[in-house]
Amino acid sequence: MAGATQIFEIEKDFSFEAAHYFAHENANPEFKKIHGHSFAGTVRIEGNAQEDKGWIRDLWKIEQIIKEVVAPLDHAMLNEVEGLEQPALEQIAKWVFDRLDPKLPGLTCVEISRPSCGERARIRKASEL
Repeated sequence: MAGATQIFEIEKDFSFEAAHYFAHENANPEFKKIHGHSFAGTVRIEGNAQEDKGWIRDLWKIEQIIKEVVAPLDHAMLNEVEGLEQPALEQIAKWVFDRLDPKLPGLTCVEISRPSCGERARIRKASEL
């Protein structure tokens, strides 16, 4: 479509290992016990390519920022991480998003998944109308 506005999207994957449990009344008894997962995540950034570099942002620098933010989750008991007392996938995604947002201009989405379970949750920045 001629004249259509175009924007780039880049994504960076990451992973961490962690344990958690669900203490709420309706939790499945099996998941009220401490158990662990290999979590995977993806960060999506949108923007225009910098003319002098051809990229939105340096993916290596993005990786370093993600590592710094996710470090408190790796090999942790998520229920003990401030802000993750109820560590559902949605809450983990929000926790990561809230900490990355001020550090990664153009951040639009964070996805957290448990690949072995086939489960994922995504949080996206609401589009401005």
